[in-house]
Amino acid sequence: MHTDTERCVRAVQSKDARFDGWFFTAVLTTRIYCRPSCPAVPPKVENMTFYPSAAACQQAGFRACKRCRPDTSPGSPEWNVRADAVARAMRLIQDGVVDREGVPGLAARLGYSTRQIERQLRAEVGAGPLALARAQRAQTARLLIETTTLPMADVAFAAGFSSIRTFNDTVREVFALAPSELRTRAAARPGRGHGRGRGHGHGRGHERGQGHGRATEPVPGTPGVLALRLPFRAPLNPDNLFGHLVATAVPGVEEWRDGAYRRTLTLPHGHGIVSLAPHPDHIACRLSLTDHRDLTFAISVCRRMLDLDADPVAVDDQLRTDPLLAPLVDKGPGRRVPRTVDAAEFAVRAVLGQQVSTAAARTHAARLVTAHGTPVHDAEGGLTHLFPAPDALAGVDPETLAFPRSRRTTLTTLFVALADGTLRLGPDSDWNEARAQLAALPGFGPWTVEAIAMRGLGDPDAFLPTDLGIRHAAAGLGLPSTPAALTARAAAWRPWRAYAVQYLWATGDHPINRLPV
Repeated sequence: MHTDTERCVRAVQSKDARFDGWFFTAVLTTRIYCRPSCPAVPPKVENMTFYPSAAACQQAGFRACKRCRPDTSPGSPEWNVRADAVARAMRLIQDGVVDREGVPGLAARLGYSTRQIERQLRAEVGAGPLALARAQRAQTARLLIETTTLPMADVAFAAGFSSIRTFNDTVREVFALAPSELRTRAAARPGRGHGRGRGHGHGRGHERGQGHGRATEPVPGTPGVLALRLPFRAPLNPDNLFGHLVATAVPGVEEWRDGAYRRTLTLPHGHGIVSLAPHPDHIACRLSLTDHRDLTFAISVCRRMLDLDADPVAVDDQLRTDPLLAPLVDKGPGRRVPRTVDAAEFAVRAVLGQQVSTAAARTHAARLVTAHGTPVHDAEGGLTHLFPAPDALAGVDPETLAFPRSRRTTLTTLFVALADGTLRLGPDSDWNEARAQLAALPGFGPWTVEAIAMRGLGDPDAFLPTDLGIRHAAAGLGLPSTPAALTARAAAWRPWRAYAVQYLWATGDHPINRLPV
């Protein structure tokens, strides 16, 4: 979009927040870059130039605006709609792969050379993988500087910097302030104060234009807990989003407590516990991490699970073109697709849930977790385990699984395929290739494959025409109810059929459609 100057100018002049993350405005006279919804007076048109990413702005010598904080804009929804190499690379960079594995590791995951990845990213995003990772490190550093009392050396290494000098130089270049000045300014804002102890979260009141993660209120008596605000593009309907997550929650791994969805997280450097509560203008996020280096990854997977980078206006406008879907969209706009923090975990849970009730699926999963999951301590609730890793499940004795023999074969085959890397499910997956690999496994039918594509892989066009609830909803609305006919009718909903599924499910009286109380 950044090449459409006229459209970008209109968005900036109207301060349209829907375009935050789609492009960035760089002001030639001040050398500052902003998000489209920046509250400052818009610059003259001749002084504006536009970039596709914050990293591209920083690479061109612009620094982030202190009012709208464009470096923390919601992620571009484009990277969650596409499955090409650039989109997959962007998802992996958001997960911190470049910091952990370098550019060669990123390229190896995608099956390309480092030169090809560099060339494709520069052509489309305006910056290479190192510049994109550097911009993300700067944002993580800013978040830790402003929300914790960690020493600056710890902040630097937790954010992914290789040296204190690089950390200091990057923060000064991107924000035009030294790290200590950032912390001082943050502490001086109204309603803010440093917490007690290392890593203690502290915050401020809500500001316009929140980013990937922002400080909120203090967390008294809980050292190590970070309190953040996760923004989204309005509207957002939390009913099916949190209702689905809670209705299918695995005891010990997930729970609903005090108005928030809580779950354990398996992270690259340790583990964590996250609490997510819906609010009208943000998702309140509380993170307890065993290693602060996992902050970037934890925020990324939480945003992906709640589908917070979606563009609900584009989705709903497309679905409203069908006169039978339009009333559903108008009744509860902004439905998101409830996803997962780990695609491999969801694949296992999808098989456990085949041809059984939701309650039975939760029971089966809880038994697997108790027997093979890693125990964790939760000081604030009833979470007890991490979901078992594929390596832990690969050695499961089939006779210990309380399933028919065919289901045992399906599960054990899946366990081995995930553990040995034959089947790779994650943000770097090619959606069509993953579908083919899943369909080749014994016991994987169209429903299971599409459910994993929708909730595990994040394909916004995944569709479940054989789902009983979808067929009943379709019949009640006057849509075709046979899978073939419904698939043909749903062609007009592409590429948002996964969102159409959420609206169709919403017609039934099921706990997944209601926000827990």
